[in-house]
Amino acid sequence: MAIASASEQAFDRTEVGVIEIKSLPASKVIKSTSDTSYFEANNLFMPLFWYITTRGIAMTAPVEVELDPGVMYFYIGTDAQERALKSTGTVRVESFPERTVAAIGYQGAYTEDQFNEAKTRLEAWLVEQTDISPIGEANAVYWHGPSVPNAQKHAEVHIPVEVL
Repeated sequence: MAIASASEQAFDRTEVGVIEIKSLPASKVIKSTSDTSYFEANNLFMPLFWYITTRGIAMTAPVEVELDPGVMYFYIGTDAQERALKSTGTVRVESFPERTVAAIGYQGAYTEDQFNEAKTRLEAWLVEQTDISPIGEANAVYWHGPSVPNAQKHAEVHIPVEVL
């Protein structure tokens, strides 16, 4: 979950209840992985937080999560985009190409049930589209940290798509 005080956004949020197709910019990211699903893993955030803290890298929002197996990504902000960052034993430095996703915004706790409810709505919408085809698995996108009350947290589900 992204720290509430993160000042730079990797891309614009999708508003609660809105479904949209959006382009995510090419980005440098760091990631930590787990052998279990994201909702069972309990140590994906801290290696990433430690990495940016010890290197003087500003926190950005959001964080992106692959669910099974669990993978968490932090986007590297403009303050460190050009730095030569190196992978460690627990954190990998990677790059995302520009991507197109179908996105739905939702509000509430970052739970598996909340994710699945939003994912089901997004998948149902995609089935109705004749000019958009899913090309990957759904990911979670979290905009707030653990200190933000659940009722105020903002999240999204992203499904990679190809516009036909």
